[in-house]
Amino acid sequence: MACGSENYDDCDILSLEEREFNVKWSRFSEWLHCICVVTFDLELGQAMECVYPPGVKLTDQEKCNICYLAFPDSNSGCMGDTQFHVRLRTRARLTPQQLNYNEDSVSTLRADSTHYWGFVYFRQVKDTSIPRGYFQKSIILLTRLPYINLFYKVIQLIAPRHFEDGERSLEAACHDINRWPPLDAGHNFLLPVLGTVFQSYIPNQQTGKVTRSDIIKQVHSPNIPHIVASIQDVNVFDALSSVISHLHLLWELVLTAEPIVVMASSPTECSSLVQALTYLIQPLSYSAEYRPYFTIHDSEFKEFTRKQFNPPCVILGVTNPFFTKTLQHWPHTIKLSDSSSVKTKLRKVGNMKQLDTAPGVYTQYKPFLEKDKAIIKKLHNGIRSDRPSEVQTAMVKRHLLELTQSFMIPLERYMASLMPLQKNISPFRAAPIPNPFNPEDFFSTLQQAGPHLTTGIKGDWIGLYRNFFRTPNFSAWFHERHKDLTNKLQALQLEALAGSDLKVWSVGKKEVEIVDMVLKLKEVLKNDVPVAGNTRTLLSRQLEDLNGVLAEDMKSLLNAAS
Repeated sequence: MACGSENYDDCDILSLEEREFNVKWSRFSEWLHCICVVTFDLELGQAMECVYPPGVKLTDQEKCNICYLAFPDSNSGCMGDTQFHVRLRTRARLTPQQLNYNEDSVSTLRADSTHYWGFVYFRQVKDTSIPRGYFQKSIILLTRLPYINLFYKVIQLIAPRHFEDGERSLEAACHDINRWPPLDAGHNFLLPVLGTVFQSYIPNQQTGKVTRSDIIKQVHSPNIPHIVASIQDVNVFDALSSVISHLHLLWELVLTAEPIVVMASSPTECSSLVQALTYLIQPLSYSAEYRPYFTIHDSEFKEFTRKQFNPPCVILGVTNPFFTKTLQHWPHTIKLSDSSSVKTKLRKVGNMKQLDTAPGVYTQYKPFLEKDKAIIKKLHNGIRSDRPSEVQTAMVKRHLLELTQSFMIPLERYMASLMPLQKNISPFRAAPIPNPFNPEDFFSTLQQAGPHLTTGIKGDWIGLYRNFFRTPNFSAWFHERHKDLTNKLQALQLEALAGSDLKVWSVGKKEVEIVDMVLKLKEVLKNDVPVAGNTRTLLSRQLEDLNGVLAEDMKSLLNAAS
């Protein structure tokens, strides 16, 4: 039975049309899910006009969410062209190529397994030929990839062309994207769209980030393309400038995945600030939920806004004044002014917040760490002297990178100490597991190897760590590091097995024990176990040796089973 429009659960069984779509648009589907056009219908309101490529799968709920997220909440203040981005939940699976890409990609650039990212280009202009008096339409690029810089540039190219030339431009853009190279980390890419070529580099876990000049050197193209020096970075300082005095407070709130609502007058402002907040703790990935732009019509509205003792770990970007009352029980609110140049104040509020019209950071939170007044002073001096925002952003990112690394290095060091000793690894027993993570043991290491070794910022570091251990940010980091340790232990055990003499081992062993070892080797060689190529070759030889000591009938039985 083919998948219906409302459910992804049965997607293992694909219809002929779906299989044909997957073959025809396989390369497109690695980079984008689809391109949607949303218009305003006098009877229906916001409505899906068309989706490209034809035949792409979206549930009715996803279509509804896309339609509401495609328009600003209050259109009257958004004349002309408006750009912003959104995230919406999906149960659709990643493509096989996206899964392979995630294995080698840096954590902050991985294909999103639970959400679509939507890059929106909304146009509202007066048009007397339309009954409502306004032309209102949005183009949305829907993707699993958080390539903010790249896709903002792509939508800036595609949307105006569509407004001028109609659907044929979207068809042409989809065919261009379907000819892009395979999605892969650690490579430089030339990405042509509608006569323009974007050039960028996607780092992997080994290469890290590269500079604009590095990208230019790597490709010798006769036509100089549009260089996207970083496919993801945003101008953090521009987004944070009105709240820059509270930089360290915001870093702690994001690190500990506190619920935060960002209230702004436009989706452009709130989506920029929400995204900037999630970047404050890089290279650590922000792993809690966040919505750069969120409306009262979203399918998760009740989930996020219901009154409860502990609001969910979410950062929400909103523009509708209705949220002022609905989210007054949330512990932290950032209210932006209409002009980002206005400074905000930190406002301590009671249990029930009454937000006034003034911009500010509304919270009762008491930071664990002292503020680094020197960096705040430098940034304020930069504002007064009109220092370029790119320079200000570089200062902010360098300072917070050092702060995050000072926080994480003791954890990385302690995690490495959980590796069992190599003498405990036996070629003939299952690989040992990492030792358990014990917070109190970790705290006992801080006096000799704590954050104070790499930063001058003082405060209650242990209290901050305790809060951090309760967050999705810690859980995601821990599970990834635990997986790395487990894989390393497996690899060491298999290397020991590959270097042993299984013929000697088999002497005096019962047939069932030898069969068990044969089955284990077959399983290892069949699966993608993280071992070096020479280890795999040696294990194949070991399998041949063991097969040689088995009786012919058992050998035939095992070969038939495999």
